Amino acid sequence: MNFKNIASTFLLAGWAYSAISCSTTNNTQKMTEVSIAIPQPKGNIFLKKSPLQYQAPEFDKIKDSDYRPAFDYGLKVQEAEIEKIINNPDAPTFENTVLALEHSGEVLNRARTVFYNLVGTNINPELQKIQKDYSAVFAAHSDKIYLNAKLYEKIKKVAEQKDKIKDAESKRLVAYYLEQFELAGANLSDEKKREMKKINAEMASLSTDFSTKLLEARKNSSLLIEDVKELDGLSADEIAAAAAAAKKMGYDGKYLLTIYNTTQQPMMQSLHNRKTREKLYKASWFRSEKNDSGDTQDIIIKLAKLRLKKAQLLGKKSFAEWKLQDQMAKTPEEALQLLSQLAKPAVETAQQEAKEIQKLIDQQNGGFKIEPWDWSYYAEQVRKAKYDLDENELKPYFEVNTVLEKGVFFAAEKFFGITAKKRTDLPVYHPEVLVYEIFDHNGKSMALFYIDFFSRESKRGGAWMSSFVKQAHSLGQKPVVVNVLNYQKPANGKPALISYDEVTTLFHEFGHGLHGMFANQKYGSLSGTSVARDFVELPSQMNEFFALEPTVLKNYAIHYETKQPMPQVLVDKLKKSLTFNQGFSTTEVVAAATLDMAWHSITDESQIKSVQNFETETLKKYGVYMPQIPPRYHSPFFAHIWGGGYSAGYYAYMWSDLLCTDAWDWVQTNGGMTRANGDKFRKTVLSTGNTVEFNQAYRNFTGRNPNITPLLRLKGFVK
Repeated sequence: MNFKNIASTFLLAGWAYSAISCSTTNNTQKMTEVSIAIPQPKGNIFLKKSPLQYQAPEFDKIKDSDYRPAFDYGLKVQEAEIEKIINNPDAPTFENTVLALEHSGEVLNRARTVFYNLVGTNINPELQKIQKDYSAVFAAHSDKIYLNAKLYEKIKKVAEQKDKIKDAESKRLVAYYLEQFELAGANLSDEKKREMKKINAEMASLSTDFSTKLLEARKNSSLLIEDVKELDGLSADEIAAAAAAAKKMGYDGKYLLTIYNTTQQPMMQSLHNRKTREKLYKASWFRSEKNDSGDTQDIIIKLAKLRLKKAQLLGKKSFAEWKLQDQMAKTPEEALQLLSQLAKPAVETAQQEAKEIQKLIDQQNGGFKIEPWDWSYYAEQVRKAKYDLDENELKPYFEVNTVLEKGVFFAAEKFFGITAKKRTDLPVYHPEVLVYEIFDHNGKSMALFYIDFFSRESKRGGAWMSSFVKQAHSLGQKPVVVNVLNYQKPANGKPALISYDEVTTLFHEFGHGLHGMFANQKYGSLSGTSVARDFVELPSQMNEFFALEPTVLKNYAIHYETKQPMPQVLVDKLKKSLTFNQGFSTTEVVAAATLDMAWHSITDESQIKSVQNFETETLKKYGVYMPQIPPRYHSPFFAHIWGGGYSAGYYAYMWSDLLCTDAWDWVQTNGGMTRANGDKFRKTVLSTGNTVEFNQAYRNFTGRNPNITPLLRLKGFVK
C-alpha cells in the first residue's frame, strides 16, 4: 500500500485525496468565491475536474509543466479557504467548520493525487525535482492547518456539540479531525509548534531524498553479466529479457539483472553459478551503503533522530509509542508481543530448514557452509525432492493476464458478484497500463480499475494499491483505483509467466483494490482504505486465500501453450508444499518488522551508533538473528519505513495475518466461498472504512476476537 510517511502530511493526504471535486453544498459557493480572488494559471489541466468517467485523470493531456502552477495556485486557494473558516464570525458548526475543512483544497488535492501516483510509477528527472522542491512546502502547508490554534479551537467547539449532529458518520468525522489535530500537536505551545514545523519540513525533505537515492541505488546496482554461461539455470525468456535490458542501457551483447526491492532476488533460486548468485545478492544487500549517490545511511540516522524529537515534543517516549495510538495494537509492546509469538517458532523451524539445506550441500560435495545467496537455490532443490515440485513446472500455468481475468476477477465475481470489463478508450500514464470498468452484482457500474504489471527504471520497487479518485458520497465521487506490481517484463512476443508467490501478490493487491472500490462513505477522510495500518492489510491478505480455492485455481491455472488446466497431481504438490520454507519466509519478515519497531522505539539518540551495528544488535536482542536469513528489507533500502508510510507500522502485515487467517477459518467453517459470506465481509469490513472501531468491525464479521492458532497452523508451526 502507498501512504504518506509523515503524520501531518499523511493526515492531510487522508482527506486531500478524497476532495477532488467540488461539493454541492453551500460551502462550494464559498470556495468558488475564494478561488476567484486568486489569479488562476491559464489552461492548467488541474483547475477543473476531469470530464472522463468518474473523473479519471486525463493522462494524455497532463504535462509535467502543469504541476508547479497547480500546486502554487492550489496552496494559495486552500490557505484562503482555511482563513475563511477561521474568520467566519458565526458560531462553529459541523457545516461551516468540519465539512468546510473536509471539502477544501480541491485543485491541490487533484494535482497532488496524480503527481504522487506518477512519482511512484513513472518518475523522470523533472518530476523528481518537483518532488524535492515541494516536499517541505507540503509539510509546512499541512502544519499551517493541523497546528493552527484557532482552527483547532473551532474543531473542539464542534466536538463539544456533537450531540446536535444527527448522523453517525458525521459525528465520526468530527472525532476523526479532533484526533488528527491532537496527534499532530495542535495543543502544543507556540514555541513547540515552531519546532514541530521545522522537524516536519526536514523529515519531509529527507524522506524524499531517501526515495530519490534508493531509486538511484537500484539503477547503480543492477548486475551486468558479460558471459551468458554465468546465467545457467535461467529460462531462455529470462535470458532474453536480461539481454534486452542490457541493450537498452547501451550494453549490447551483455546481460543486465535488475535489482528488486527485497533483499533476496527472485533469480537466485534458479542460477546454478554460485559466484553469480553471490554477486547478485551482494549487489542487492549493499546497494545503499556504498558511499555513492545511492547511499542512504546518513538519511536514515537523521530521520530516526528527528522522529524521536517529534514524539518527545508530543509527550511520548518514542516515535512508535506516538504512532500506534490510533492503531489496533495501540502500543509498541502489543505489536512486539505478536512478533515474538511468531519469531520463536519461525526461527526454530528455519534452523531445521537450514540443516536440511546444509545436508543437501554436503551430499553434493559442495564444500561450503550455507550463505544467504545459497538459500533459495538449495531450498528449491529440497522442495523438489520433498514434493517433486519445480517452480518452473508451475510458471507455464500462470500467465499474468489469465491470472488476473480468470483468477482474480473470477474469484471476486464468485464471492462478491462483481464483474470486470476491459476499457481501451481511457488514457493511461504508461503504455503498459491496463484499465477495467468494475460492475456491481446488480450490473451497475461502480469503479474504474487500473493495473500496471511490469518493473521499469522509472518505477519504484514493490507492489501497492493507490487511488486516483477516492469514493465520497458528499462529493459525488466513485472510486478510481490502481494496482502497481513489479513483475519482470518478458521479451517481446513472449508470455508474461509469473511464480506462485507473484500470483498471490496479484490477489493481495486486488484485495486492497476491493477495499477502495467497495467504499461506501459520505466523506473521503473516512472512506475505503483510510483505516488503521494494522487493519488495512486484512482485506488484501484475506483475498490471497482465493488463489488456491479449487474452483478459482481450476479457472485460471491454464497452460499458456496447451490451454490445459493444471493437472490435479501438480495442484496437490503445490498445496502440500505451501508450508515448506515457512521458517525462512516468516523469519525474514518478522526480522524486518522488528527492525522497524526498534528504529522507532529508541528513546535516546545515543542508542544509534551506525546503521549496520543497530541492525545486527536489534536482530540478536529479539532472537531473530540468523546470518543465513537476512531481513526481507535491509535498513538502508527499507522503503516502507523511510520513504513510505509504514514507519513503526511494518508489523501490520503480521497483525493482519493474524486477522485474515482467523477470518478465513471462520469462512471455511461457515460454508466457504459463498456469496452470503462475501456479502457479509463486504458489509462489515470492506465497506465500513473508518466509521467503525476496527476491533469491533472485525468482531462484526466473525463474532469473536482473533485467535493466533489458525496462523500458526497455516505456517506449519503447529499441527
